[in-house]
Amino acid sequence: MSTFLLVPLEDTVVFPHMSVTLTVDVGDDERVLLVPRHEHDYAKVGTVAEVGDRVRLPGGGQAVVLNGLHRGVLGAAHSDPLGKLRVEVDERPDDTPRTGRVQELSTEYRAVVEEILELRNADERIHAFVRAIVEPGALADSAGYSPDLTFEQKVELLETLDITERLELSVALQRERLAELQVRRRIRDDVETGAQKQQREYFLRKQMESIRKELGEDDATGAGDIRQKLEDAGMPEDVREHAERELRRLESMGESSGEAPMIRTYLDWLTAVPWSKRSEDTLDVVKAREILDADHAGLEDVKDRIVEYLAVRKLRQERGVPNDKRSGAILTLIGPPGTGKTSIGESIAHALGREFVRMSLGGVRDEAEIRGHRRTYIGAMPGRLVRALRDAGTMNPVILLDEVDKLGADWRGDPSAALLEVLDPAQNHSFRDHYLDVELDLSEVVFIATANVADTIPGPLLDRMETLRFDGYTTDEKVSIARGYLWPRQIERNGLREDEVTVTDEVLRTVVAEYTREAGVRQLERELGTVLRKVATKLASEKVTAPVAVDLDEVRDALGRQKFFQEAAERTAVPGVATGLAVTGTGGDVLFVEATSMDGGGDSLVLTGQLGDVMKESARIALSYIRSHAEELNIDPASFEGRQFHVHVPAGAIPKDGPSAGITMATALASLLSGRPVRHTVGMTGEVTLQGRVLPIGGLKQKVLAAHAAGLTDVVIPERNRADLDDVPADVREAMSFHPVMTLGEVLELALEPAPTAVPA
Repeated sequence: MSTFLLVPLEDTVVFPHMSVTLTVDVGDDERVLLVPRHEHDYAKVGTVAEVGDRVRLPGGGQAVVLNGLHRGVLGAAHSDPLGKLRVEVDERPDDTPRTGRVQELSTEYRAVVEEILELRNADERIHAFVRAIVEPGALADSAGYSPDLTFEQKVELLETLDITERLELSVALQRERLAELQVRRRIRDDVETGAQKQQREYFLRKQMESIRKELGEDDATGAGDIRQKLEDAGMPEDVREHAERELRRLESMGESSGEAPMIRTYLDWLTAVPWSKRSEDTLDVVKAREILDADHAGLEDVKDRIVEYLAVRKLRQERGVPNDKRSGAILTLIGPPGTGKTSIGESIAHALGREFVRMSLGGVRDEAEIRGHRRTYIGAMPGRLVRALRDAGTMNPVILLDEVDKLGADWRGDPSAALLEVLDPAQNHSFRDHYLDVELDLSEVVFIATANVADTIPGPLLDRMETLRFDGYTTDEKVSIARGYLWPRQIERNGLREDEVTVTDEVLRTVVAEYTREAGVRQLERELGTVLRKVATKLASEKVTAPVAVDLDEVRDALGRQKFFQEAAERTAVPGVATGLAVTGTGGDVLFVEATSMDGGGDSLVLTGQLGDVMKESARIALSYIRSHAEELNIDPASFEGRQFHVHVPAGAIPKDGPSAGITMATALASLLSGRPVRHTVGMTGEVTLQGRVLPIGGLKQKVLAAHAAGLTDVVIPERNRADLDDVPADVREAMSFHPVMTLGEVLELALEPAPTAVPA
């Protein structure tokens, strides 16, 4: 063991055969130990160095040249009398193994280093230096000269005493450097190649511009402007390549070609699509609900669904879940006119913080309106969806497909079939417009479709929709809407101020009950507008002074006599008239079914009132049941002999169809033949069978609302519709009595007045 002065090297490694000049006082020592140090951690192995020239520096300092000799393993350390740190060292000079493995590694190391030096364009003298190293240990240590090795890697190399292991480590480290340099060279070559290509295209384009100027064309095709638009559009890569091909065609053919205007128009449309623009969603669930509540009263199902959509997007974003292109929102709002289907689309866009576009599809019969025309046609244009995206200026607007149930079809195609792809979340992320002929991602669009009835929507299209039904408003809801929305809006539209005219809820309720009979509130708003125009006229002509309190007299003066009456008691006062409930395209309605009989032969049943085939069959089933169960119903069987029966449903100008009037027709016939009037408070709905079973029907909520508006207090419904009563507003359920039934016998027991008892003589 030898003892040497310890010279720490901060973040520096000196290998054997290296020379280094340090400003350190080594005294009279001939040899020292150079040990790498990082912060306060020393390496386990140092380099024994011979002290060479000593140089005095200005100011009294001393610099020495130290020449590395061989490795030394650190032992115990102690301080000498002068306070210098000395350490015991186990000197480890390299031996000279000549095994086949060492020769193989040496050859591989030289080859790798040669590759690195070539990639770095190193000086030839460095090549010669490496070739001149003969000893395997010194050859491995030459890796320490590499500027790319980290301090830790150099320490690891220094601490590797075995020459074979050291060579393996050096080869591995140099291979990493070689791979990194090769990647850099490849990237640099690719960049240079691309730059050269762009430079070449730039010069060729400039030459083409010069040639066109000489020919007097001067870029008449407008290719320069279009190219700039392509640069700014942010298109997907495949769309960009397609656009570039079309632009090259335009540039090559010149303005004289008849196809040039078509290509230029196509490229204008392609750049008009907002490929890279998206609205930032407002993911505040509470605020969104406040906006929806402020814009619309009721419609809880729709509001809940939009809030759910926002909540899901918020959770996915907060938890880092990537967006699923197959999870788009496609809602279809089905309900009578005037219930707020169209206007809530704009409120949804406002709540989401998105742009809003409305597409009216009523009467559209051409498939090209949805998918666009092929470019081969004169005057070809993209479909309405592409135009909607252009108008919105973003790829994620709210698009309202209004009146989707009124789409038509003719020899030009079926637009509803074209919507199958648009309204399918599994497909619309790759929608292809016929005109653009590139894939459009519609998965981020929120589609809101509206319809009055679901019956006219094709089955496959309806299957792709998430339907939410609007079943109309109760009287209380209409009064609330009139107070909060319609009345203030009509005041503003008629040039009035809120402090100039007042109205009570009772007056509003009178307008609702006596002047409107609708599921929505559109007619109600018209009537309120009429009242306020009368008030505005009186104020303008100074016949009255503000403020004006609108009372019942003002309403009668503006709207005339009462238009709707609760006539159930009057109509059902005689036997043979029953009150039924129906659903039309405008909401629920009350129907009075009248029956009478007379002497006659031929067809025993006459039906009038523009009844459809299904309704006619219901009337025949009702008569057959009453006739076959005459004794049970206390009806004289002889009353059917030689009699002709006539069933009529008033409002004969309006076509009617459907099975839900079955029990109403049976009740009217039973009332006629038994002489027992129908209770005037009872309305009914249900399909009847020949065995007298009462089958379920649809649209129960709309029918119940119509019964409530008509003043009925008892409603007979099929037993299997009992669960549908949950959809009826609570205030209506509390005001009415519901009677679920399974058989026609139960219906007649509930609906008919008791049979008169005989008075004893």
